[in-house]
Amino acid sequence: MTVAVICGGVGAARLLTGLQRVIEPGEIVAIGNVGDDLELHGLHVSPDLDTIVYTTSGAVSTERGWGLEGETWQAMASLARYSPSPGSAAGDGGLEGAEGPTAALDWFSLGDRDLGTHLYRTHRLLQGAALGEVTAEIARAWGLGFHLLPVTDDRLRTMVTTADHGEISFQEYFVGHQHGVPVTAVRFDGAEVAKPGPGVLDALAQAERIVIAPSNPVVSIDPVLAVPGVRQAVAARRDDVVAVSPIVGGKALKGPADRLLTELGRDPSVVGVAEWYRDLIGTLVIDTVDAAEARRIEALGLRAVVTDTVMREPAITDALARALIGADS
Repeated sequence: MTVAVICGGVGAARLLTGLQRVIEPGEIVAIGNVGDDLELHGLHVSPDLDTIVYTTSGAVSTERGWGLEGETWQAMASLARYSPSPGSAAGDGGLEGAEGPTAALDWFSLGDRDLGTHLYRTHRLLQGAALGEVTAEIARAWGLGFHLLPVTDDRLRTMVTTADHGEISFQEYFVGHQHGVPVTAVRFDGAEVAKPGPGVLDALAQAERIVIAPSNPVVSIDPVLAVPGVRQAVAARRDDVVAVSPIVGGKALKGPADRLLTELGRDPSVVGVAEWYRDLIGTLVIDTVDAAEARRIEALGLRAVVTDTVMREPAITDALARALIGADS
């Protein structure tokens, strides 16, 4: 079976580890979010793409769930030496014009091994290579058997409007403020002029199954769907589209998905996820703890599949992958 997976970071990466064990990896196309990308210290960093590469290759840090196992942080320690002290005007202060948690030069940690990936990506982009081309080179170097496509080669950035700090970049919100500030709006800068990356629309048109990974619907999946043509391509395949809820028992397993839904006036539950995706998907996979909500989901015109979605161990991850493949049976 050919499968196209719309991906964020950690949840998508874990799901892909199972999918590549239960079907031929070459039959999988992962379409990755680049709204989280940032330029830092002159380097182009793609956190979600790299999390997918590191996790599915078995190199990810088991302690953190991101970055590389056996990482060291000497470069960051050296950089911290040059960070301006509180109240100092010295240095460039991290983000241009930044104040608060992103003022320090080491506010966003890049491990010594991980730096090699960003150095290579930036080098190739400066040579004129497209992001998709470079991503394929990085994926091959790590031995990935499936296809990893950035949703666009163009610049796309998730911007978050907060109650206390105005509009800030996603990484400033997520890392700098530890996603602890209230959000009033989210937009995707550059989406209106971005073009889908090579192969993206073809993958969505040709896949036998389209999977929306258990990633944050607001800031991981919506940036992918915001690229012109992508949402329409998914909606056109609605009966073949299955999503995995990132909300279990009213809570996000990781990150601020539940709080973002609440702050944006939506229901932070599996029913809220169903409402968010109802025009795009035919099936929603929910965890067993939410089994009682299946009828409410079905009342929205969707199929509800109940299974264990918390990928605590490989056997559960593989079973979830199999459930996605047979979700309409």
